[in-house]
Amino acid sequence: MTSNTRIPKAELTGVRGAIVGWMSRRMIGEVPEPVEVTWHNRKVLNFSFAVGRRAQKWDRCDASLKSFAHMAVASMVGCGFCLDYGYFEARNKGLDLAKARQVPRWRESDMFTPLEREVMEYAEAMTVTPPTVTDELSASLLDQLGPAAMVELTAFVALANFATRTNTALGIESQGFATACDLPPLAAHSAP
Repeated sequence: MTSNTRIPKAELTGVRGAIVGWMSRRMIGEVPEPVEVTWHNRKVLNFSFAVGRRAQKWDRCDASLKSFAHMAVASMVGCGFCLDYGYFEARNKGLDLAKARQVPRWRESDMFTPLEREVMEYAEAMTVTPPTVTDELSASLLDQLGPAAMVELTAFVALANFATRTNTALGIESQGFATACDLPPLAAHSAP
């Protein structure tokens, strides 16, 4: 795939670069463009790695709900990398791929439960500027998820916005992770 990043990718140099490259190829088959671009500023890269590792340990909110929320944000923002990688990760985590494939058009799809729909609605409401989260939507999710999971979901959506907006602004696009795994294509995004 041809890269259209707005900042050129950096060569992963030194011992740390060799380790990051080796780990990336071992875990996902290649080095993700966000790593190569962010390599220019190691403090930002280290922050992203640290936050990502810590967020992966969060366990109070269902993994499928968080995956759908992240993909809903990515679809809305237009982050092809996050959609592609999110779909690839859903496969690797054993999540429902038929549902994951439909996230960009969740409003029209009949595959999702009412809770899953509310989670994606919440993710999109947090993503628009200004945010449009309502008391009613928050109260409904709080009743269904409980306080700990609601806090986790909210923080996870905020991190999804950090990743998707960063990648989009840097011109980072899909790397074809899903295609490399022979996953069927994602549905096209449909606006609210």
